Amino acid sequence: MEPSHHLHVDWFSLISVISLLCFAPFIVFYFVMACDQYECSITQPVLDLYQGEATLLSIWARAPSFSWSAAKIYAIWVSFQVFLYMCFPDITHKFIPGYVGGVQEGARTPAGLINKYEINGLQCWLITHALWFANARYFHWFSPTIIFDNWIPLLWCANILGYAVSTFAFIKAYLFPTNAEDCKFTGNIFYNYMMGIEFNPRIGKWFDFKLFFNGRPGIVAWTLINLSYMAKQQELYGYITNSMILVNVLQAIYVLDFFWNEAWYLKTIDICHDHFGWYLGWGDCVWLPYLYTLQGLYLVYHPVQLSDAHALTVLLLGLVGYYIFRSTNHQKDLFRRTEGSCSIWGRKPTWIECTYRSADGGMHRSKLLTSGFWGVARHFNYTGDLMGSLAYCASCGFGHMLPYFYIVYMTILLVHRCVRDEHRCSSKYGKDWKRYTDAVPSRLIPGVF
Repeated sequence: MEPSHHLHVDWFSLISVISLLCFAPFIVFYFVMACDQYECSITQPVLDLYQGEATLLSIWARAPSFSWSAAKIYAIWVSFQVFLYMCFPDITHKFIPGYVGGVQEGARTPAGLINKYEINGLQCWLITHALWFANARYFHWFSPTIIFDNWIPLLWCANILGYAVSTFAFIKAYLFPTNAEDCKFTGNIFYNYMMGIEFNPRIGKWFDFKLFFNGRPGIVAWTLINLSYMAKQQELYGYITNSMILVNVLQAIYVLDFFWNEAWYLKTIDICHDHFGWYLGWGDCVWLPYLYTLQGLYLVYHPVQLSDAHALTVLLLGLVGYYIFRSTNHQKDLFRRTEGSCSIWGRKPTWIECTYRSADGGMHRSKLLTSGFWGVARHFNYTGDLMGSLAYCASCGFGHMLPYFYIVYMTILLVHRCVRDEHRCSSKYGKDWKRYTDAVPSRLIPGVF
């Protein structure tokens, strides 16, 4: 059993955690409200408050509040995704070559368990979008602008779900955990709530919280939200800008990549190291769909038409970034799978042999790849990711700061993750890690950082 580390959480951390739990929804609200009331200016609301032009209450009063029609839309949406996840085992892997779907195994948990997952995200995405287009073209059950038209009321519905799911997972961990050995209790109740206790909470045999919330309500919705913005732009101005098409295309590539590689994501950082708490539950319901889609939202209020050169540059940046992100991960996978007996960029890969001691005292060997993209920088996959993120933002022109939230946030997130990984590796491999950093000196950008 993993020792229930009664971590000493200091006062500063505790106050940060509590304030984040209380104020996070309002940070998200601030960005969406700024678009709605201040034409996407991030600074104007602060200036207005400071100069007494507006009060918190007046801003609140002008914003749409919770509505039952939005609650109904949201409830139907989430139920529909649960239905697709639970009731339709994957068939797409049978006829799409190269796609890994159906029942797959996850990574080994700290307690030594290997969970099985029903991977059907791509199928859910395809069915949902087929229905969306069928509705827009033939059925007309609802307007394609429905998401945009209810955006702020839907925000409160998403918050209710985010907090409800986190609270449910929190109580469940104490009363009926899926696997008691994989629970991690710190001595602090707020920290437990935020960072999660259970590793892979489930209801029944298949409903896995992490897999469902990581992808379904949020990432399936991501492309729909963008399509809704596109429809709104058409409705308001009678045309769609090339910037809006760019944002839709570049983000759709990312979303499809996520579902295409869903089985692979089971073995990456979120699923491997994080417990399921507010940070994942609320983050997937609210933070992701609201803040990752700010570019499209901005373009509804500011229909920027880019010059052909600007549009092409952005498209190239996005595609090259995506290519680097994907190839880098592919090279590492290939190297791991073949244990080095493969060819990367046409020649035999080079690597550094490392030894490390595991928790039970055994010695293990590990190979760190130093060729291909992994010879360029130690985290070049993040560099590709950041290039893609910059492309989304640059699609919006340079008139406002708001669309650049995403690249700022991703840079902080990935640099932090970079430092966290390096710290973990340095203590794990010791002297061997020093040999590796001598061989590949840069972290993200060769010669710079």
